Amino acid sequence: MKFLDQAKVFVRSGNGGGGAVSFLREKFVEFGGPNGGNGGRGGNVIIRCVGGLNTLIDYRYMQHFKAQTGHHGMGKDRHGGKGDDVILKVPVGTQVFEEDNETLIADFTEIGQELTLLAGGNGGFGNAYFKTSSNQAPRRANPGLEGAEKWIWLRLKLIADAGLVGLPNAGKSTFLAAVSAARPKIADYPFTTLHPNLGVVGVGEREFVMADIPGLIEGAHEGLGLGDRFLGHVERCSVLLHLIDGTQDDVKTAYKTIRHELSAYAEALADKPEILVLNKIDALDEDEIKEKVKVLKRASKGEVFTASGATGINVPDVLWKVLGVIDADKAATAERERRKEEPTWVP
Repeated sequence: MKFLDQAKVFVRSGNGGGGAVSFLREKFVEFGGPNGGNGGRGGNVIIRCVGGLNTLIDYRYMQHFKAQTGHHGMGKDRHGGKGDDVILKVPVGTQVFEEDNETLIADFTEIGQELTLLAGGNGGFGNAYFKTSSNQAPRRANPGLEGAEKWIWLRLKLIADAGLVGLPNAGKSTFLAAVSAARPKIADYPFTTLHPNLGVVGVGEREFVMADIPGLIEGAHEGLGLGDRFLGHVERCSVLLHLIDGTQDDVKTAYKTIRHELSAYAEALADKPEILVLNKIDALDEDEIKEKVKVLKRASKGEVFTASGATGINVPDVLWKVLGVIDADKAATAERERRKEEPTWVP
């Protein structure tokens, strides 16, 4: 299945059905009055978050969605039925934007969430509605109101607890494959990963979801390489796992490059907790490891872990650290929600 995380679609709600002009014509009924029914309401445009989807590929081949027009009214006071709704099914993590691709309409983070994006037009009144004591035989009926239409953007941001970031060939895909059942493409050339991958990581009896995004290069925020469009997939993560290729000479520049691209994309992303890991230590000797860890500690002003995704060296220690940050973030979020729900005391 191809991965698509952004799509532009056209949506239109249904027009309302027209009212009917009709008069009763039956044997033995001398004065048949008006009996035209009302038109039905047009169908709505609904966006629904469902399970079983992890891409927006369905909207690659179909971009126009139109709800059904309401049924017209008929004689004998028969009202038209409502037009069928059109339902756009999206995966968890989908955001809906206006045509400018900046104004957020909705953010779907849980299965079952639903939004009526556009309401269908009201049905028109039949001539029976206009009957009065002074106008007992009206010959007018209203047409149904037109539906609304617009272009919208659907943008998918994967729901993951931890996100892997780093330069191309930092070993992110190898690390994800080593700690989960995910099987991303792995090769010894840059930009092997062309779209984000998700994996469920087991630590003891615990589990969390990790996202691997394509590697960043200097100038990614300006569109170089694959650009920074995939960084949105780690915006929801609790922690960033920053992998540094230990086999390269200048690990400090590698670290600074990624930090600069994160800041250029969004300050909120750059402020997320970060776990820095010197990867591929199986290819280094002890002196090289100590020297590069020392350089990274000075650059990051924080703790530096060492690991090898290929051989599994120190990988459990890194995962337990990641899980600890995730738990702390969830606890802080729960505490904020609890305080919001507490009634404010007033004397």
